[in-house]
Amino acid sequence: MTAGTQTPIEGAPGRSGTLLGRLGFSGRTAVIALPYFWLLLFFLVPFVFVLKIAFAEPRLAMPPYTALLVWADGIWPTVQTTWRNFLFLFDDNLYAVAYLNSVKVAAVSTVICLLLGYPMAYGIARAGTAWRTGLLMLIILPFWTSFLIRVYAWIGILKQNGLINNALMAMGLIDEPLPLIHNDFSLYVGIVYSYLPFMILPLYANLTKLDRALLEAAADLGARPFKAFLTVTLPLSVPGIVAGSMLVFIPAVGEFVIPALLAGPDNLIIGRVLWDEFFSNRDWPVASAVAIALLILLVVPIAIFQRYQAREADAS
Repeated sequence: MTAGTQTPIEGAPGRSGTLLGRLGFSGRTAVIALPYFWLLLFFLVPFVFVLKIAFAEPRLAMPPYTALLVWADGIWPTVQTTWRNFLFLFDDNLYAVAYLNSVKVAAVSTVICLLLGYPMAYGIARAGTAWRTGLLMLIILPFWTSFLIRVYAWIGILKQNGLINNALMAMGLIDEPLPLIHNDFSLYVGIVYSYLPFMILPLYANLTKLDRALLEAAADLGARPFKAFLTVTLPLSVPGIVAGSMLVFIPAVGEFVIPALLAGPDNLIIGRVLWDEFFSNRDWPVASAVAIALLILLVVPIAIFQRYQAREADAS
């Protein structure tokens, strides 16, 4: 045996002896392939089904849409598609109003979550090690309860004879109950309460990695604490702000449960429009077209923004 060579250990599993090795996959490739397979199975496949329904015609049957491929006497099937469902979205301004209103509600809720979540994440990140676990537990604790129950509990808190109005009237601060529910106020309260942890956790993960030596260097150079925060901490926490904002904004645009329980009947949200098209009107093709259009209108700006961020990172 020459120097530098190693005798393989008998019985040790080599790459060619494993199933992944025989298929040509290394361990790293297998680890990366698993989440891609998950996305393929639970995102791409349902998306293809919804896209197929969006090009179909509605009908009074089960399923309530026509088939995309029709097998006739020939060997090859006939493809029957229509763009009418997508063109209908431009004919009726209800969908544009619902989409713009959903974007407005999601944007305002994201800003409120950022204004509330940043100080909380900053405080947890700067707290002592013994306190961090408990504070993070208080942020995560609501997830142990059903989302529907947590939203429904706000009805008992905000209604006319609810906890807030009864407390204010008992203290003599008001003479009659305040209209706290079935309006924009209750809608924003429900969304901010439900999605605030999604803003806090990415910010906390980003702020805990901040090197405090940078703040000490800024202080040595004469920067006051607030100026050091604006010039050091805030710019370095931008990735956490972007991640938290996306985690709040994207699901808030298509939110249905919170507007259905807490918002007023006149509040037009794209999630409620989708529900009505699917279950009230039984028009699955139009509902699928609305879902596809909403996905495109959300994904395209986010992809452009991420590409711009990547270019800025490479340039710096």
